[in-house]
Amino acid sequence: MPRKMIAALQISLDGFTQGSDQGGTEWVESWADALALIPEVDAFVQGSHMYPGYGLFWESIYTDPNAEAPFQGRVPNEREIQYAKLAAQTPHYVLSNTLDSVSWPPTARIVRRLDELTALKQQPGRNIYVVGGPTLVTSLLNENLLDELKLIIHPLLLGGGKALFAGVTQHRSLQLVDATPTESGKLIVTYRV
Repeated sequence: MPRKMIAALQISLDGFTQGSDQGGTEWVESWADALALIPEVDAFVQGSHMYPGYGLFWESIYTDPNAEAPFQGRVPNEREIQYAKLAAQTPHYVLSNTLDSVSWPPTARIVRRLDELTALKQQPGRNIYVVGGPTLVTSLLNENLLDELKLIIHPLLLGGGKALFAGVTQHRSLQLVDATPTESGKLIVTYRV
């Protein structure tokens, strides 16, 4: 049975993954929260736009979990430290036509074509976590490679920014699997693609 490719993203109620200001993600409390939604992961997939900051952020936490993490201005929490430890040991596939190299984690490698990800899905293994970004997620949706979409919907309106589904090229219906509210007012929604 093929592995599942599952994306988990944090979005605003009006469908943006980041605001229109630089970065625009200060409303995300922890990037480690999305991984907790995906059981039994043994590979990560991400795009070239996200990779440089991702590599810097998680390598810093992995290297010195007691130091202030880049981009956050605070010491990482226990979930983030655990994520960094898992990420350091897990193969990462970075879809890119522009990057020449990737350095962290040591198991990271560049893939140039979507058909390489199709081949990855056919290999034996556990779920594949799509670390995300709207460009990558829509590319995977458009190529019918994404099996499940998990959204952490924050109760805020950004009014503009990077829209999650701006690049979707065809009409598609998703099947609701679960919707769970959290104490903080977020809604965690799972769709089967």
